[in-house]
Amino acid sequence: MDQANRLREIVKTEIHQHEKKAKLKPHPRSQGLTFPRVIAVTSGKGGVGKTNIVGNLAIAFTRLGKKVIVLDADLGLANIDILFRIHPRYHMGHVINGEKELSEVMADGPEGIRIIPAGSGFTDFTHLTEGQKLNILSEFESLDERVDIFLIDTGAGISSNVIYFNLAADECVIVATDEPTSITDAYAMIKVMATQYGMNYFKILINMVKNEMQAKMVYHTLSKSVDRFINDVVLEYVGFLPTDHLLKQALMNRSTVIEMYPSALSSTCFQNLADDLLKSPARLSAEGNIKFFLKRFIDYKTASGLAI
Repeated sequence: MDQANRLREIVKTEIHQHEKKAKLKPHPRSQGLTFPRVIAVTSGKGGVGKTNIVGNLAIAFTRLGKKVIVLDADLGLANIDILFRIHPRYHMGHVINGEKELSEVMADGPEGIRIIPAGSGFTDFTHLTEGQKLNILSEFESLDERVDIFLIDTGAGISSNVIYFNLAADECVIVATDEPTSITDAYAMIKVMATQYGMNYFKILINMVKNEMQAKMVYHTLSKSVDRFINDVVLEYVGFLPTDHLLKQALMNRSTVIEMYPSALSSTCFQNLADDLLKSPARLSAEGNIKFFLKRFIDYKTASGLAI
């Protein structure tokens, strides 16, 4: 039995055990419990402001009364801790290696945000062992903190670790700018995720533009290409973020614009974006969304015929 088959069998066993346990207690929805919305913010190329978007969105969600956890999944770069001015002692690498539990590596960010730092040196998830992958699954299952929004800041591009975390999410927000390379790379990401992994719904956020007219031009350019060359894919335009010198000033001060300049145009756009995302429909799952992200990753890999 090859590695992929062994891992699938172990995960199936884990799932079966959880299903048996679930039959012994009331269904979570009968108790009025809710599950977190898992939102991945990703991009086809770097330099489009993805991490800054995640940081500002996290604060915007907290100001709407939501409990937020941010996973810095841009492995090896660890930009979220710089933006939030934190100096974590531990990081995701310690969880992967089984040295620490997830609760031990989480750090406190501004306004009650909880952060799972990326650390460094863990840039390629294709080299994780079966035990390491199952350890990640176990850690997310054991996460007992109440959380409404689980934001994932992925890396850029279509590497295996970016795909890994995009498949973990219920909602995938792709960030693009008006640069031709950004549009081309966003299209490439959508194509790979759709044709190789079965994802057919993406939210598109346009960053660094003058106004909404320019943003919608970028969206329509991307949408036309997708409609022409990729079948059964839906792109939802979720908004734009304007070029704002105050946002750049906040970054220079290692802060989010929504904290430093709450009345700035970009701050208003971030708050509106958070509100719109909360109002948009979310996929519901009887067992929650975070805990079975590894299973979903394996299933898509299997369906596409790719090795794990």
